Amino acid sequence: MRRILGTQPAHAPRVYGARRGRDRLTKDRRSWNMSRIRGKDTTPEKRVRSFLHRLGFRYRLNVKIPIAKRTSHPTSPVPLRGGVRGGFVRPDIVLAKHKTVIFVHGCFWHRHRGCKNCTTPTHRRAWWLKKLEGNVARDKLHQRALRKLGWRSVIVWECQTEKPKTLEQLSRKLAKLLGA
Repeated sequence: MRRILGTQPAHAPRVYGARRGRDRLTKDRRSWNMSRIRGKDTTPEKRVRSFLHRLGFRYRLNVKIPIAKRTSHPTSPVPLRGGVRGGFVRPDIVLAKHKTVIFVHGCFWHRHRGCKNCTTPTHRRAWWLKKLEGNVARDKLHQRALRKLGWRSVIVWECQTEKPKTLEQLSRKLAKLLGA
């Protein structure tokens, strides 16, 4: 029997979708991948923490900072899922002595514009866009609320932690910001 290029036998499990935009992974593999995504103690966060410790900064992790409750950003076209939950913000790193917070953002989840890691999935594209734009709107809301309380915030992107040169730039930025 002669096989035509690009077709699969009828008995083989179909992993790749026939239509453009289908998920290339099986449901079990996708579930496994998603279960490995963490919100705390990520590799980029650990790199930044190690770097700060070497510079002599002492910090606290995932501290609840109370802010005024608001369910959505006033100019946001995307309604926020949960908004500011319970009236708190949890920055990744808090330098309480300097009243500064550091957010270590993943380029994909927080939409780092112009970054190679900032892609949009093609499967269920509308759902992903709504979710990711909601993340960005919530980030802006958190930064504005913290600024009103007198906190300074620094954003460190995942791609910046991969190169030692960009960590050195972070060092200069923090030294300037904190007057160290």
